[in-house]
Amino acid sequence: MSKSIFPASSDNIQQLIESLPFKPEEILRASPIAGSQETGYTATYRNKFCIDNGNQLFVNIHPSLRTLHDLFVNAVAMYPNNDCMGKRLFDNTLRDAHDTFYSWESFAQVDVRKRNLGSGIFHVVRNSPFRTAIHNVDDFVVSLYSGNRVEWLLADLACQSYSLTNTALYDTLGEGTSRYILELTKSPIVICSREKIQGLFNIQIEKPLPYLLAVVSMDPLSAQERAHYSQQACELGIELCELADVEAAGAQHPIAERPPTPDDLYTISFTSGTTGNPKGVEVHHEMGVSGVTMYLAQADVPKGLGHEMCFLPLAHIYERGVVSAYLSIGVGFGFPVASSPLTLVEELKALKPTTLEAVPRVFSKIESEIKEATINSENEVFRALARDIITRRLHNIKTQGVFANNSQYSETFTTQLKKQLGLDQTKFLCSASAPISNDTMNFFKSALNVGFAQAYGLTETFGIMCMSDPFERDAGSCGLPGISGEMRLRDVPQMGYTAGDRQGPRGELLLRGPQIFKRYYKNKDATDECFDKDGFFCTGDVARFDEHGRVYIIDRVKNFFKLAQGEYVTPEKIENKYLSHTTLVNQLYVHGDSLETYLVAVAGFDPHVMAKFLHRNFDVVLNPETHVVEIEAKLNELRVKTKVLEALNADVKLAGLAGFEKIHNIFFEREPLTVEREVYTPTFKLKRSACKTFFAEELKNMYGQGSLAKYSKL
Repeated sequence: MSKSIFPASSDNIQQLIESLPFKPEEILRASPIAGSQETGYTATYRNKFCIDNGNQLFVNIHPSLRTLHDLFVNAVAMYPNNDCMGKRLFDNTLRDAHDTFYSWESFAQVDVRKRNLGSGIFHVVRNSPFRTAIHNVDDFVVSLYSGNRVEWLLADLACQSYSLTNTALYDTLGEGTSRYILELTKSPIVICSREKIQGLFNIQIEKPLPYLLAVVSMDPLSAQERAHYSQQACELGIELCELADVEAAGAQHPIAERPPTPDDLYTISFTSGTTGNPKGVEVHHEMGVSGVTMYLAQADVPKGLGHEMCFLPLAHIYERGVVSAYLSIGVGFGFPVASSPLTLVEELKALKPTTLEAVPRVFSKIESEIKEATINSENEVFRALARDIITRRLHNIKTQGVFANNSQYSETFTTQLKKQLGLDQTKFLCSASAPISNDTMNFFKSALNVGFAQAYGLTETFGIMCMSDPFERDAGSCGLPGISGEMRLRDVPQMGYTAGDRQGPRGELLLRGPQIFKRYYKNKDATDECFDKDGFFCTGDVARFDEHGRVYIIDRVKNFFKLAQGEYVTPEKIENKYLSHTTLVNQLYVHGDSLETYLVAVAGFDPHVMAKFLHRNFDVVLNPETHVVEIEAKLNELRVKTKVLEALNADVKLAGLAGFEKIHNIFFEREPLTVEREVYTPTFKLKRSACKTFFAEELKNMYGQGSLAKYSKL
């Protein structure tokens, strides 16, 4: 059974929302439910707050806030004049403190626009000259296809208010998967950025989609573009519109909002998967509201203040959940020119967000740049100062917590460093999507004196399911079960993980509750396979619980391999150790073979870092801006990569890796791991089988070359 945090008799909703999050002592423990343990499983764990309040899970903050539409309407009422959505201006010459890099629309303005757009979408579909009797003009799926931008979020809000289900086509899915999603959902309308129009037309040219009626461009089209695309659209039986025209049509032909119910389908979020066609996770409004409730009950975020950056792909649930939570408390989102790690610092300087949510790959890159500028600085005096400050603060964090008293010179150091990164207003950072090293989190805390949380969640949980305290002394956990779900572990004996382990219960993490999805879209077989006999969702992630009930993700079911000498290896753990202990690589794919006794790797690098390395060790002078190809070639020379490998393994000497977990040969490319190569999912998870295939020649050559570290003392 589940319920609201606050009863219906509580009428001051703003006051209730601003009373969140709960005090740490109310939620920073989870306990097993008495009598819930079975053979092969741990007991079921719930948050202490749930157990202390009727042993129930919680769906929403207040009974009147039952859907994502309700949350936004409430935010408009409470914060009508707050900034809601902002477009990044292109003039980077603005440097005066009173200048702005963003053009903002208020919550009240966005509220009007999303009603116009919702009405306009119905107007386009209902009045399409290409509509046939097979189209349901009152209930259909809207497809969104672009990178992060104001218009994407505007369309999402419009769909919420008019009970229209939406789905997203990823920028990097490719035409084959886009076709699959459009066919499966029978989506009659795609709202997309200008550069996606031709790709959609190509899909229609190859094999017509009978349900596709309209393509709406988020961008205004020039006369030449309109003439070019309109002719194709007419021939293909598709109506081509501009978003501004759809909004105008909605304003002229308004339709009353059709608020959804908690059981209505909000979105179909297709997981990027590592094999085969993606599975569409059905996200109902109750599930979305549960996710927002969990986040606000635990995360100490400023309500109605500041701005956040919409950086991670909106097509994925992690960002969608974060955006939903912040919008519900009157915090606006700025949309950068490009959501790229390469331009992130400049974007942060322009927006100055109060928090930053990202993935380990992004944080590893920032960490590398900070280390290169501080503890690896060529200025000997500054290098010594930076190391002293960071080492002392790390000790303070582990003994007193983040924001412990520090000396004046260390505060000055941190203030300047945060300002250079655009994080001077940032209270805490949050990483999710994949495990991140404890050392990386502790480095950020000690270098920047900010909080750093690690969250765990999946598409199937509307993003964050649990989240560590950003200011806790012990990094590493993903926090406790949130108040909208419960957890237990299932034995994985073939991997040596059981509920009765001496080091604490370990096993596959299973989830249940209102925050968990109910089914995959039109895929009963996949749905049946992923739930156990008691209705728990089987995540495939291996976790352990500590004495407080905190969750630690330690492995992936079947994500391990055996070397020829019989040692089992978990590659993800090794990759994280290297990435957090060295600046010499910023991407890493570790590979092993059951016929070989050692590991090899494919690595990405920062040209500036490696240019310094080559100059320092080989007296080679190459410009990192103009000689990237030459740097790459040099790094793959036998004597050079032997030296790099020696330095890499020296850097991870204290990381706790066994000798067989060290890398023995390596291949360098500037950026080998990309979504475009289909070796990364769009949420930056490695597709290991795809990596093995894509880099087959390089892996073969490394094993043919042999170990470059076999004579080193590993």
